[in-house]
Amino acid sequence: MQNHSALGIIAGNGIYPFLVARAAKRQGVSAIHVAAFENETRPELAELADSIEWMRVGQLGKLVRFFQKSGVRQAMMAGQIAPKNLFDLRPDLKALMILGTLPRRNAETLFGAVADELNKVGVELLPATTYLEDSIATQGLIAGPKPKKRCVQDILFGFEIAKEVSRLDIGQTVVVRNGTVLAVEAFEGTDEAIRRGGALARNDSVVVKVSKPNQDLRFDVPVIGCETIELAAASGVKAICVETAKTLLLDKEAVINLANEKQITLYGHQV
Repeated sequence: MQNHSALGIIAGNGIYPFLVARAAKRQGVSAIHVAAFENETRPELAELADSIEWMRVGQLGKLVRFFQKSGVRQAMMAGQIAPKNLFDLRPDLKALMILGTLPRRNAETLFGAVADELNKVGVELLPATTYLEDSIATQGLIAGPKPKKRCVQDILFGFEIAKEVSRLDIGQTVVVRNGTVLAVEAFEGTDEAIRRGGALARNDSVVVKVSKPNQDLRFDVPVIGCETIELAAASGVKAICVETAKTLLLDKEAVINLANEKQITLYGHQV
């Protein structure tokens, strides 16, 4: 349960951290303290923050000390860290000690370990949907044209495949057309999967993005933003299906308007 004292934001790239900062302030949070990452966080975020500390990905000790010094008791992860920067990890001593204890090194184990370290110093990591509950995807048609029968069949087929792929911890997005899987997301991320699938389909492909089973919403929430819609339009995608109640539409009104403008169906589906 969030309170209205200081909030720490572990800020990745894109507009996500900006939306969280603005929404938190609107809902009565007294101060925003931003842990920002070189080559990831947009510098303009400093304008919304009461304090900002720049660090490299992997400087866990610095992150913990910054939140302690700022009096942060609740924090959120907002925005992605590019996969290439996770591989360019230059961990400090605290991070190295944690990495040595992890049998698997994926987003879940890495960020779970970060959450544990923060918890040790009294900082609770909140769900990444906190303060943005109004932007969570709803059931059925959200924007764009009503899907035709073939499109609905691809949505249902893609959803089934995506849930299985996510269960195997490979990725959370698939691109399908006419009952054929064209692309499966892995470490490269959603955008690259959409590009590959769109290039193979040429047009009329369907993108499906889901959550993982037992997904930890503190640091891993499926998101669709305006950049996703633009990319889908450029890639010949006719529909994007997301999982109801577990996907954030970043800047929801803008996403809906753009999907309507680009005539891309945006659809929410539930398990």
